[in-house]
Amino acid sequence: MPEFEYVARDKSGQEVTGVLPAGSEMEVATHLSAQQLFPVRIELAEAAKSQQRHAGRRVSARYVAIFYSQLADLLRSGVPLLRALDLLERQATNPALKLVLRDVRDQVADGMALADAMRRHPKVFTELAVSMVRAGEEGSFLEDVLKRVADFTEHQEDLKSRLIGSIAYPAFLLVIGSVIVTTMIVWFVPKFEPIFARMEQRGQLPWATTALMTLSHNLGRFGAYFLIAVAAGLIFLYRYAQTEEGKYFLDGLKLKIQGAGAIVRSLAIARFCRILGTLLQNGVPILQSIRIAKDATGNRVLSRAIAEAADNVQAGKSLAKPLAASRQFPEDVVEMIAVGEEANNLEQVLIDISENMERRTYRQLDLFVRLLEPVMLMVMAGVILFVVAGLLLPILQSSSIL
Repeated sequence: MPEFEYVARDKSGQEVTGVLPAGSEMEVATHLSAQQLFPVRIELAEAAKSQQRHAGRRVSARYVAIFYSQLADLLRSGVPLLRALDLLERQATNPALKLVLRDVRDQVADGMALADAMRRHPKVFTELAVSMVRAGEEGSFLEDVLKRVADFTEHQEDLKSRLIGSIAYPAFLLVIGSVIVTTMIVWFVPKFEPIFARMEQRGQLPWATTALMTLSHNLGRFGAYFLIAVAAGLIFLYRYAQTEEGKYFLDGLKLKIQGAGAIVRSLAIARFCRILGTLLQNGVPILQSIRIAKDATGNRVLSRAIAEAADNVQAGKSLAKPLAASRQFPEDVVEMIAVGEEANNLEQVLIDISENMERRTYRQLDLFVRLLEPVMLMVMAGVILFVVAGLLLPILQSSSIL
């Protein structure tokens, strides 16, 4: 509970100061009024302010993954949830994570579900992790879910590190190259205009040079306005992405990106199949399992398609048909689900689907990361080649005429 510093006056008008632990400023004011003190100023103590600043920070995903793994091990060893949270809070070395775990422990001690306590800290615990933890609580396999979330988080961090490592060098070259090329186009290319003027009058100027000169003129005149428009567009997109409509649109866009969309879709469907299969194995009714597992996709478009499928299942239909009708699931996945329903071993089929899709998708991710560096280098080389060709072609053409 945070501490508040207060300045108050008693009946005689004498100033009284002190520190009180309370849940809010209103609670401090009520306590002072009960002591016949008139509050003049109430504010968080410096220690509480420092804690609040730490609690609002983001925590590295690697620290969070370690927390998931350790909590899973403690629960699997028979340690009660509240005691496990207390132990991990005391052992946490990251100040921000320590304060977050303290709040989660306090909320769980007050009777709140672990998933709801985690949802209070969206900068630390992702929506996917919260959804999977809720599924684990509902299906009584929380330790398995936490281990799965830990593995998934660590794998994501590994991929992120590899991706950053792969694009660091070409990105550096791209930034430096872009600055140099832009400088050349805006200030250096116009110096060649008098040289190319006579060829332009005769209509002998190559198209690359014409395009380069046009680009140079436009950047010189409207470059500042272009930067302002880009900045305004990015701000608008960021704010739009915070709305529910924007999140749904971006999730749909992720699925449509050529190449990367298939990877995003496969990982989301694999998570859904694994959670649904695990829930069914633990005896959770299929309708309730579907409604819990749909949030594990981490994609609102797929979640909506699964929710509509759940409505059809409630009406007595099979799961495979509405999933096929949504056109969001691959045909082979739908066919395997249909076979699993007919053979009455849907839970095992779903887990098999998940494992197969994860293996296949991770191979695709590895290939994507390896191809990213040469692609970026080729793009940069193409831009530089265009500038050099635009400047040299007229000179070479004049030399050949002479």
